[in-house]
Amino acid sequence: MAASRDGLFLGIDVGTQSTKALVLDAATQQVVGRGAVAYGLLEGLPPGAMEQHPQTWIDAMAAASRQALAGVDARAVRAIGVSGQQHGAVVLDERDEVVRPAKLWCDTSTHDEAASLSKRLSRPVPTGFTASKIAWLAAHEPHNWRRVRRVMLPHDYVNLRLTGEFATECGDASGTGYFDVERRAFDLDAAAAVDPSLPSKLPRMLQAGQPIGKLSAHGAQLLGVPMGALVSSGGGDNMMAAIGSGAACDGVVVISLGTSGTVFVRSSSPVIDRGGLVAPFCSSDGAWLPLMCVMNLTGVTESVRALTGLGHAELTSRASAVGWGSGGLCWIPYLNGERVPDLPLATGTLLGMRGDNLSPGHLYRAALEGTSCNLALSALRLASLGVPLREVRLCGGASKNPLWRSLLADLLNAPVRVVAEPEAAALGAAIQALWTLRRHDGETVSCADVALPFVRTQGDPVQPSRDRTSAATVLSAFADAVQQRHGVRVAEPRGMAT
Repeated sequence: MAASRDGLFLGIDVGTQSTKALVLDAATQQVVGRGAVAYGLLEGLPPGAMEQHPQTWIDAMAAASRQALAGVDARAVRAIGVSGQQHGAVVLDERDEVVRPAKLWCDTSTHDEAASLSKRLSRPVPTGFTASKIAWLAAHEPHNWRRVRRVMLPHDYVNLRLTGEFATECGDASGTGYFDVERRAFDLDAAAAVDPSLPSKLPRMLQAGQPIGKLSAHGAQLLGVPMGALVSSGGGDNMMAAIGSGAACDGVVVISLGTSGTVFVRSSSPVIDRGGLVAPFCSSDGAWLPLMCVMNLTGVTESVRALTGLGHAELTSRASAVGWGSGGLCWIPYLNGERVPDLPLATGTLLGMRGDNLSPGHLYRAALEGTSCNLALSALRLASLGVPLREVRLCGGASKNPLWRSLLADLLNAPVRVVAEPEAAALGAAIQALWTLRRHDGETVSCADVALPFVRTQGDPVQPSRDRTSAATVLSAFADAVQQRHGVRVAEPRGMAT
């Protein structure tokens, strides 16, 4: 048998907008195959409802994986890892058939259930978390809930289809709302508070580095890979992106710029925010991953592109000429409600409009500044809990935007590096698969050590400006505007001008 560090490793990332796959060659430390399939949300749903049918992910996974494997020898695939969008509620009946479409992380129709659970559990339960979706199902569709025998997360469902095994792992499970992050186990009392029958419907828990099983005949047919390949535990997309972007060791802050924006950092101990804004996640490599997620990021800049008809490159050029403060505009960018701060029913607010600042460049700059300020306040919230901002790494599609990188460097007063691999979650899933195989073969090795040769940054870091007074002024004005409009304050931007 070949050594564990040889062969090909398939990483799959099942996202909200698409599923992506990549093939990692462990010997050459290179990505040797890629595939991607896009899809959308179910149409015609009530306001706030965001759903997909899990079969959409399976079909897309099969197609994306076969694309990625088209130019390589699929027989050389030794292990597979799956990354999945967090928090979605996948419910199956006694025959393991999907009872109804999955409510996704961005579904805000369950805000009443989240508020009720927060009161009952005496701690914040975000609307995006799985718990509120299960409570909603039990209350609004009892006929469907009575049919449910298994409750799982999106990546767990994909693993079930690949292996036939019903299991989860601490990283993704810590985003359910019924998980004890300090004990790294389901909180069965909290699960029973969601619904008395929920504890009996939860999967078994895998430990970090433990495989869920081997690829079944059905899974092999889906992927075009011989059956028997090892399948790692996988994890939530943020946990996999942490591995794939260098946050498998403490101190590296990662900001993911996509449909949503996330700020996270690996920690050797739990980080608990009593205010509930920092999600106290576990990592998928045996530690913790305190994280803050904003719901509005590239959707805001995309709205300006759609409004103006101009491309992002042209809009970035025009916005660069405007300068800090967007000519007096301040955009509170909560177009789809918001998670940080916890305002699921909020709408966006554009302040300071005048006849001379409603140009495409001003609007785009205001969108970039508003979303960046929201991310910066999230990072400062982490810093206030003792998490250092030593180095910032960007991943996700919008990390390609040079102006966005520059704004974040100034707002955070930290060097910003861009992760070379754009699909950090898929890369992290492939790295986790390699780490799991090496452990399975008897090696004692950390995930960080396995990841090190594969995680690279591109170009020189973006350094903060020497004079950051304008950035500090804009950040303070944004924080004040949010407090005046919504009565909340995520973090204090004091000292940001130093």
